[in-house]
Amino acid sequence: MSLAKSIVLWIAFCLMLFSISLKAQTFGFGCLGFVGGYGGYSYQVYKPEGLNNYIDSFNSDIKDSVTSKMGNFGKLQGYRVGLNFFRADIKGFILTAKGFYQYVSEKKSASTNSNFGESNITYLLELRNWGVGIDLGTVITGGLSWKVIDAALLYNSATFTNTLNTPGPTTTIVKYNNENPSLGYTVGTGFILSIVKRYISIEGVAGYSAFKIDKMNTSNGTELTVSENSSQPMKNFITAGGFNAVIQLNVGFPL
Repeated sequence: MSLAKSIVLWIAFCLMLFSISLKAQTFGFGCLGFVGGYGGYSYQVYKPEGLNNYIDSFNSDIKDSVTSKMGNFGKLQGYRVGLNFFRADIKGFILTAKGFYQYVSEKKSASTNSNFGESNITYLLELRNWGVGIDLGTVITGGLSWKVIDAALLYNSATFTNTLNTPGPTTTIVKYNNENPSLGYTVGTGFILSIVKRYISIEGVAGYSAFKIDKMNTSNGTELTVSENSSQPMKNFITAGGFNAVIQLNVGFPL
């Protein structure tokens, strides 16, 4: 059984356990016992094998005119916002169900010189994640809690934008999106520090995100190829995820 399927079954089991224990346990809404929202900074390492091969080929093509070559991709940064749907206290462990939206991006640029002047090329990768999951934690001291495990399923959407600015008023923009929906998962652990009891806390989580994106197309169906001078479609745009970390502020509101 794959790890992704195991996570799905585990989430289903915990939700079933929650429904069975509802009458006997303490129940509240949100990360702080009320309606809970959160937002913060997100950092994601990933392995864009196809994209970086594309860049290596690009740098080779412009080597005779380059003034600033294109760097490789591999580290996304952005933000995450979300909502905790419920929280249940089950025999000393806190079970929380949640949903979130995450936006992370990475940008690289290059410049070339010719008899007509300088040209600037920018590549922008944007990754949007919709996630739903659970976390299981326990209180260490009055103001510090350990999030033993934080797990979520991810729905991934990617956009790759190629912008070329040539001498004069000419700007060319080509935008690609992932051909098919991409599913993944994230598993991590972390700590929660209470700032204002039951109302405000700071949370840090570190773990691993697994996802991949194969093909990228424009809106009219044009495929991103393995290099600018090739007609072979790229099939390994992003091959794997990697380490991820989130630092966020949790805020609770009484009903």
